[in-house]
Amino acid sequence: MTTKYNTFAEAQRAFAMDKAEFEARGVFIDGATSYWPENFKRDASLALDSIPGLNTNANSAVPAILTTLVDPTIYEILFAPNKAVEIAGEEKHGSWLDDTIMFPTVEHTGEVSSYGDYNNNGKAGANLNWPQRQSYLFQVIKNYGDKELERVGLSKINWVSELDRSAATQLNKFHNLTYFYGVQGLQNYGMFNDPNLAASLTPGVKAAGNGNVWVYQNAPNATANEIFTDVEALVIKLIVQTGGLVASDSKLTLALSPANEGALATTNSFGFSAMDMIKKNYPNLRVVSAVQYAALSSTNPQGNAGGNFMQLFADEVEGQTTVFCAYNEKMRAHPLFRDLSSYRQKVTSGSWGAIIRMPFAITSMIGI
Repeated sequence: MTTKYNTFAEAQRAFAMDKAEFEARGVFIDGATSYWPENFKRDASLALDSIPGLNTNANSAVPAILTTLVDPTIYEILFAPNKAVEIAGEEKHGSWLDDTIMFPTVEHTGEVSSYGDYNNNGKAGANLNWPQRQSYLFQVIKNYGDKELERVGLSKINWVSELDRSAATQLNKFHNLTYFYGVQGLQNYGMFNDPNLAASLTPGVKAAGNGNVWVYQNAPNATANEIFTDVEALVIKLIVQTGGLVASDSKLTLALSPANEGALATTNSFGFSAMDMIKKNYPNLRVVSAVQYAALSSTNPQGNAGGNFMQLFADEVEGQTTVFCAYNEKMRAHPLFRDLSSYRQKVTSGSWGAIIRMPFAITSMIGI
């Protein structure tokens, strides 16, 4: 039989008397302090107005994590592309055991003399040279713990795979850097600082001024004709330096910054762009851009300290490659070590820098 309570105080007293018995029987009603009075049932507004204050914290929502969606697509932070290999190619020479590499060169010498039946003059000879380069080994370490792996796994991310890719990225980035700048303190040079390279040209005068650069404050500063004239100066110097071994129809590579590559689209009054004129006059010239050719800045820490830079390479001369990037170890993974509750592994690479076999087949211009 259901007991009716006419007042809230009466219902409260009755519940207090019964509570101990409920708990003895294993019934626990957390936060309850009273039965429901009869008059509350008949008057909903009275019930809503008369219930005493909450015994729990006020809340009108679910935990935020229940309404948070984790997108299954992983977005990677991007870096500037590695372009040294695209400019000069890449070759493997030796192994990580080799500290020094020699590149033999031979120069034919001799002289002729007038013929005579009894003349013994004239001589044919050859001069050998052994220019050297030194390798630089570098490494990264991968570390990850048992709990770390499982915790990241909750987000459906393969953490070991990401660390493997990170190690490969770091090694490749440094390879690319050595191909441009070499390694200080070693006979290891890059395409920018090989001691045998000729001095750089300066750009021609620009009608707009502003230091005679091609691009000023993210806008074109040179006309199409002015840009073509700078490129033409590099080609002419290259032809002169090589004694005619390189011609205007030879395979050439023009390397410059991304912004200056964009400036090649500048057109003249006849609707021809600088690139149009370059392609017409030098049909076998290709253009490659790399951020290292831009000026050094806080946002471009690998840029050139002397300002915007460009180089013109003859890809080969008389069948001999002008320049190539060289390494002795691309990625050597050492043994994986198991610790008490973690793992670690070393990964090693080695670089010889950029090997410039024929520096006379390269010209450059600084300050464009």
